[in-house]
Amino acid sequence: MTERLPPRPLEWIDRNKPFQFEFEGRTIDAFEGDVISSAVLASGQRTLARSFKYHRRRGLLSMANHDANVLLETARRTHIRGDVEAPVAGERYRAVNTLGGVRRDLTQCLGLLSRFLPVGFYYKAFYRPRQLFPYWERLIRHLAGLGKVNTAQQRERLPRRHHYADVLIIGAGASGLAAAEALLDSGLKVVVTDENPRAGGSLDYAHVADGDAQTFKTTALNNIRGAADFTVLSSHFAAGFYDDHSVPVVGPNGILNVHARAVVIATGAYEQPTVFPNNDLPGVMLASGAERLLHRYGVSSGHAVTVIAGHSGAYDTALNLKSHGVNVVAIADLANPESRGDRADAAFHAGVQVLGRVGIEGARARGGELAAASFRTGTERVQQTIECDALLMATGWTPAAGLLYQAGAKLDYDRVLEQIRPFEMPAGVFAAGKVNGIHSLEERLLDGRAAAAEVCSYLGLTGQTQSRRPRPSRASSHRYPVFAGGRGKAFVDFDEDLTVNDLVTSWREGFGSIELMKRYSTIGMGPSQGKVSNMNGVRIAAKLNSQSISAVGTTTTRPFVHPVPIRALAGRRMRRQWCTPLHEYHKANQAEIKEAGTWLRPMSYGPKPAEQAILDEYKAVREGVGLIDVSTLGKLEIFGADAPALLEYAYTCGFDKLKVGMTRYIFNVDGSGTLVDDGVAAKFSDEHFYLTTTSSHAQAGVRQLHLYAAQLKLKVAIVDRTFQVGAINVAGPRSREVMEKLTDLDLSETAFPYLAIRTSTVARVPARLMRVGFVGELGYEIHAPANQTAHLWQAILAAGDAFDVKPFGVDTQRLLRLEKGHLLFGQDTDGTTNPFEANLGWGVKLSKPRFMGKHSLTTLKPKRARRLVGFECKDGRARGILENHLVIEQSDIAGRITSVAFSPHRDAVIGLAMVDEPLHEVGRTLEVRIDDGTLVAVTCVETPFYDPDNLRQKAESQADV
Repeated sequence: MTERLPPRPLEWIDRNKPFQFEFEGRTIDAFEGDVISSAVLASGQRTLARSFKYHRRRGLLSMANHDANVLLETARRTHIRGDVEAPVAGERYRAVNTLGGVRRDLTQCLGLLSRFLPVGFYYKAFYRPRQLFPYWERLIRHLAGLGKVNTAQQRERLPRRHHYADVLIIGAGASGLAAAEALLDSGLKVVVTDENPRAGGSLDYAHVADGDAQTFKTTALNNIRGAADFTVLSSHFAAGFYDDHSVPVVGPNGILNVHARAVVIATGAYEQPTVFPNNDLPGVMLASGAERLLHRYGVSSGHAVTVIAGHSGAYDTALNLKSHGVNVVAIADLANPESRGDRADAAFHAGVQVLGRVGIEGARARGGELAAASFRTGTERVQQTIECDALLMATGWTPAAGLLYQAGAKLDYDRVLEQIRPFEMPAGVFAAGKVNGIHSLEERLLDGRAAAAEVCSYLGLTGQTQSRRPRPSRASSHRYPVFAGGRGKAFVDFDEDLTVNDLVTSWREGFGSIELMKRYSTIGMGPSQGKVSNMNGVRIAAKLNSQSISAVGTTTTRPFVHPVPIRALAGRRMRRQWCTPLHEYHKANQAEIKEAGTWLRPMSYGPKPAEQAILDEYKAVREGVGLIDVSTLGKLEIFGADAPALLEYAYTCGFDKLKVGMTRYIFNVDGSGTLVDDGVAAKFSDEHFYLTTTSSHAQAGVRQLHLYAAQLKLKVAIVDRTFQVGAINVAGPRSREVMEKLTDLDLSETAFPYLAIRTSTVARVPARLMRVGFVGELGYEIHAPANQTAHLWQAILAAGDAFDVKPFGVDTQRLLRLEKGHLLFGQDTDGTTNPFEANLGWGVKLSKPRFMGKHSLTTLKPKRARRLVGFECKDGRARGILENHLVIEQSDIAGRITSVAFSPHRDAVIGLAMVDEPLHEVGRTLEVRIDDGTLVAVTCVETPFYDPDNLRQKAESQADV
């Protein structure tokens, strides 16, 4: 059992500030400064989580950000690392990936099936019989993963900032502080960053009793924090290393991109587990984790503690714990204790039993938690069992060298140290301390100061000279701390539940290369990214391949070194936001305003629920009259004798038959034949055209037309009117009656037919009027000066008051256009859609001599493999169909939903789907998989869904419909 011990001299907790939180339904007492794991362990609970694959009990391992043994979640957040995150008073925490909680996880039965779930089983199993695969797929997807994402989580964005410095020191342990202190009088701007909330590294737990070490730490920190050119960042980790010494440093308030002339990497080392049967039981942990637990949080790792020793430093750890109140009963040395100098005698005199030349049989459990450990000792291999509730692994280290790899350093295995270390460094990058293979405190301090001297020399400063000392000739790690012969699973990777047998299986199946073994077995691919598994994995691979560790090599380390929250990666919103001339009206009338590209647009109006608001606006347009702000449209004017030639090249259709005073629908493609944008082209004369584009494509459209004009050497002038001109669409069967009150223009069907454009005044404002039909009703699109748009809008509202005119938003417009079968580019099309797939082949004139994309479209026309199709469904479950849901045909993906909505006109759910040929046939039944995994049948129907003969768009009056 664990318990809270009396106060420690350097503990991080404030015992005068207690509070409570919940863990798995239990009330936990904590102090300010605790992390979740320390508080729960202090309450006596040792099982804190369940493993990923077999759902085995798991407890503490590193008590640092080096493993993912304890991943927790709340109602709002997931993947909370219990070992490093402070609890929130009153919050309710639970372990991820359990069914019934950590104590009674029902899915622990998967451990009984482990022989049927070998490494790589998901590559081989469940494909036959084929008809059962959907069942297995749903089951595996349900069981896979760790935490569950809360889709209702409020979005949060953190800032990204830039900071420029002369020197960045990563790691504020002994060597990092020594390097920083040595630079105090250099005149350089220095940033010191450390992932822990307090600087000091192992000085806070491994060297508590060393008065000289504590004096150094206190003095160095005071001097550094008092220096004008020094910045110390606690709780900030360096996430990666990029070109020009650019390092993103991630902290509670976002990312600080530090750009430095020189970088000192003093990131320390990760202690590595010992591999033996049942080495994952709660109570088995890294020795450095037990030291952190004791000195930072005042919690004992157990009542009877045994230490597995693979190097001399393990004795120092055992004596450190013993002298501060932890009952260390035994040290199990993998080598001869006499090789440890006087450390074995010191342990004996402290009352600690020392076993020499041990082989580890395994750990034994009682109630699912550690109760004893079995060893074979001495030259005669006598079996001995030691009862203990804590088994501390102190058998070796691997450098925290991710940043070194990314910086371009060359690392190799040192047979003297039995550790990987850097052998060749890139210019301007310097390693110091444990990451450099230096482990004793005195030597780490000297190494840090030597690194500072090298920085000064690199930056052209003089006055500091201190050469690196030779590395020690003693090993800091055991050569092969792997004992897999006993009963029970011997875990190499705790994240992925990977055992020695799994790696042997990978090797037997031909994945002997370390990179292939990583991908096949997934070692090192879990949340902790191999920090406590990769080194032992490399050792095992080397033995299997009968090669040296240097020959086997290590896996590629890529950013990020630690997981980075998406809210930090996203950064603050820096892109532009554009408002239409009517934005103030929309706000005053309680519009639901959302982003549409760079524009802010009203989705619907009024205080009522959006669904009801959309229905009311829909009825207004279908039965009376409505108006919508379409000022966001791109508006381009083209002048010049070569204007027709430019349009013929830029767009797929022909312009030779377009009459003056008329408009036509246009779209363009890129060189591959992929649809890019659509709009309307109006002709005022042979040398004057007026074009509209979609709201998001105006600037790109202008650039493209300028490029074509330059390439073809055409005499044209292209003017972007997007921000100079506002636009309003008045639509509905009563729209002509409203407009007749505002203009002297003859609006009769004969004088102003469908698709015509006219210039006149509306409410005394000069304007261009176009007869359009995007929403499927009689409609007029009015383009007028932007500074007169608000006046024009109010005049239309006043004129339409007798007809109960209503403004309508984008959501209503999208429903109206869907009933009419009109496409939304970028929604009903994607980055690969060509016109023939979107049923726009009628708008492609391949007989033209040339136009952009002609060659590709000529090739694509006979090769159409999919098509956009309309569908309808009156089944109530169809309300669950959403855009991008998949169309399934005989268990295979056959398409996706591009648009879907409930149609009041059809009293059914309608939509568009891009499906494989020949699934577009009218009357055919398609199956759509909705969010809960069920399939909903829909029927392919003709489009448009509303007014297929276009009578309402061309009607002379409402009575004609």
